[in-house]
Amino acid sequence: MRDIRSAVAELYSGGETFALATVIDTYRSSPREAGAAMAVGPSGEVVGSVSGGCVEGAVYELAQQVMATGEPVREKYGVSDDDAFAVGLTCGGTLHVLVEPVDRGRYPQLPGVIEAVDAHRPVAVATVVGGPGPLGARRVVRPDGADGSLGGARLDAAVDDDARGMLAQGSTGILHYGADGQRRGDELEVFVQSFAPAPRMLVFGAIDFAAAVADIGAYLGYRVTVCDARPVFATPKRFPRADEVVVKWPHAYLTEIADEIDERTAICVLTHDPKFDVPVLEAALDTRAGYIGAMGSRRTHDDRMARLREAGVPQDRLRRVHSPIGLDLGARTPEETAVSIAAELIQTRWGGSGRPLSSTSGRIHTEPLARQAEAAGTGQAGG
Repeated sequence: MRDIRSAVAELYSGGETFALATVIDTYRSSPREAGAAMAVGPSGEVVGSVSGGCVEGAVYELAQQVMATGEPVREKYGVSDDDAFAVGLTCGGTLHVLVEPVDRGRYPQLPGVIEAVDAHRPVAVATVVGGPGPLGARRVVRPDGADGSLGGARLDAAVDDDARGMLAQGSTGILHYGADGQRRGDELEVFVQSFAPAPRMLVFGAIDFAAAVADIGAYLGYRVTVCDARPVFATPKRFPRADEVVVKWPHAYLTEIADEIDERTAICVLTHDPKFDVPVLEAALDTRAGYIGAMGSRRTHDDRMARLREAGVPQDRLRRVHSPIGLDLGARTPEETAVSIAAELIQTRWGGSGRPLSSTSGRIHTEPLARQAEAAGTGQAGG
């Protein structure tokens, strides 16, 4: 719902009942992840998507039914990849979708959820989606409290603990419990959607390339900060899509906010000036950032690595730096370069090959690298 929250807030403010369809579970090559949402207004307007177009028509019809009856419905869409066209899920895979009626009486916590997302405060929404519990029962969980009930105090307490753990990791998915919240049971399903604060992108160097990177970072859902020590260049007017523009020495600023940096953070060092980028890269390599990239020619790269080694940075840590930054797309302009950097960010997250899909085989959509490592029982170093 994060992507359509403004439209959802507008529908909610109208006072009438509307339908909210949410992907709660996926399997194989489903086009969108759990948490993707589509809203259908009382007059038939649609915003958002649950499948990139494959089953929207069927979900729309179900939304009309839900608004008429006032009863939530869970539906499954999907067949084998070979005959996916039979039900309209053209990419194959499976989607489980919860379609529920929403209005002020049924979802009084919704404005608070949207406000928390807007303010980058963590919040999770837990909803009963299967089993003996009341379908659509909802509880909003925050780090310091919770509202609503899923049907029982024991279940609420168990979900609160688990939802806070998922919120800390920024994960979304279905949890299983016994009918009264027993940990050993699995007949009751609760979908927990985590609205963790948006991942951060820190762009160092207020140059023309930085403006393009800030734009594409905002498009990808990052909370973007541009930082440069030169006030004449680091101005909000030059970076309208950035959430903030900071005038400080890059390494000093990065050291100040080091505790806020996690594995979802992307650090893009675009200064290609050793007096800026060597100190900030030293500081970056002391953080948990999942992506650290540095711009520059191959000669600049070699010089930068030599300076970092002279500063005492060990070689195994230098391997975390994506330098020269970006994938090899033949980019020339700032905008094209920003696309190549965004492509590398996506590849780092999901583990794609970077090759044309037409030259590959097998599944297109994969689990994030962190989940792959977790499933394999291994650790995953940032970057």
